[in-house]
Amino acid sequence: MGLLTGDALLTLAMAVAIFLFLVDLMHRRQRWAARYPPGPMPLPGLGNLLHVDFYNTPYSFYKLKGRFGNVFSLQLGWRPVVVLNGLAAVREALVNRSEDTADRPPMPVNEHLGYGPRSKGVVMAPYEASWKEQRRFSVSTLRNFGLGKKSLEQWVIEEADCLCAAFTDQAGRPFRPNALLNKAVCNVIASLIFARRFEYNDPCLVRLLDQMDDALKEVSGFLPEVLNAVPILLRIPGLPGKVFPGQKVFMALLDELMTEHRMTWDPAQPPRDLTDAFLAEVEKAKGNPESSFNNENLRMVVGDLFAAGMVTTSTTLAWALLLMTLHPDVQRRVQQEIDEVIGQVRRPEMGDQARMPFTNAVIHEVQRFADITPFGVPHMTSRDVEIQGFLIPKGTTLITNLSSVLKDETVWEKPFRFHPEHFLDAQGHFVKPEAFMPFSAGRRVCLGEPLARMELFLFFTRLLQRLSFSVPAGHPRPSDYGAFAVPVSPSPYELCVASR
Repeated sequence: MGLLTGDALLTLAMAVAIFLFLVDLMHRRQRWAARYPPGPMPLPGLGNLLHVDFYNTPYSFYKLKGRFGNVFSLQLGWRPVVVLNGLAAVREALVNRSEDTADRPPMPVNEHLGYGPRSKGVVMAPYEASWKEQRRFSVSTLRNFGLGKKSLEQWVIEEADCLCAAFTDQAGRPFRPNALLNKAVCNVIASLIFARRFEYNDPCLVRLLDQMDDALKEVSGFLPEVLNAVPILLRIPGLPGKVFPGQKVFMALLDELMTEHRMTWDPAQPPRDLTDAFLAEVEKAKGNPESSFNNENLRMVVGDLFAAGMVTTSTTLAWALLLMTLHPDVQRRVQQEIDEVIGQVRRPEMGDQARMPFTNAVIHEVQRFADITPFGVPHMTSRDVEIQGFLIPKGTTLITNLSSVLKDETVWEKPFRFHPEHFLDAQGHFVKPEAFMPFSAGRRVCLGEPLARMELFLFFTRLLQRLSFSVPAGHPRPSDYGAFAVPVSPSPYELCVASR
């Protein structure tokens, strides 16, 4: 085949340009519809990708909210997006119109991470029968294996004792607590999914956590947004493997654990954990192509629950310890309440929480202030829907800016400061404002919320019952500004521990 002539090349370039222009116009058409939310003018092809700093998205949205109001639109590549800010808009979408906004947008990068027609997991799955089936299974199975029962409380508090012992080994010298917190919380979710715990120096645990950290870094920033917005780029040979190597290795490690687990599974015995329970459902579903219980989906459900169930809780605990070192007066008040209600010998129990309003307020304020998942997980409209007077078409991606709710200046007295009194009334009783929604809300509210609340209370209370935390002598005061990523983590810091 001969080379194209100059005229032919010009004709081809003009045809491609016209095609891209027409596609761009097609994706902009809803901006011209009546009552569509306002937003910055998109660029051809790129849309508003250059209007958003994906390494500090909360600040970008804060500025756009100031220009366009609490409901504004973006076009990320050719994908229409509406960002909802403030309690009224977020609550109207997630609670009042939950049936219409519970879908998930297609994420092309997920296809290269193992998601497919028979393996949709439970976090990013579309709002359809298979998601409902997996949601019911996950919630009921977690409940069956101890959620809300003394057995799981026992697991968590015993793990908290192991964590206290590991912290005590560091007494007298500065150290970063994150790795130990990750290991402790990982063991709780591993006990539910694989019926096992790891010693903190187990090479398998260390590798698993390292790869999870790499995988989370890969889904943050500008490049994943570009690949989702312009999915044709994913067809470039070898590109997905170079962009997401940590994801592949993390899933391979989980596959090894599941293979090992499957070899010891006895269908005649009661299930030991969630994986056994899922395998039993796979056996029941054989011959039913409509069922979401299959071996491909098992690995995605386990991956979803493992990652989501570990990272958010350990990150929140890292924030809690940082804030206790920065606010020693708050730390002392928590310890005083622990001493009065529990004492210094008896282990904490969930039943103690109702008698500990200040400790409860501190834990909630840590979650509000840390704001570790500022946008939750994207939603998508399954039909045309009206929110705050704006008409949002079917198939529009919704980003619920939970950060704007947790820091809403009309709700919180000191929205940008750590202030436990946000959760106490004038009489010192615990109160929870409606704007407290770190787990999102509505039909897609985080299914691990009850487990996370139990872990936060038991770990935090046990740690402060046995230990005190401080800024190392001679070290500068750590920053309480988070590093934007998935999730938002404290800037790296060191602390010192002392036994009480």
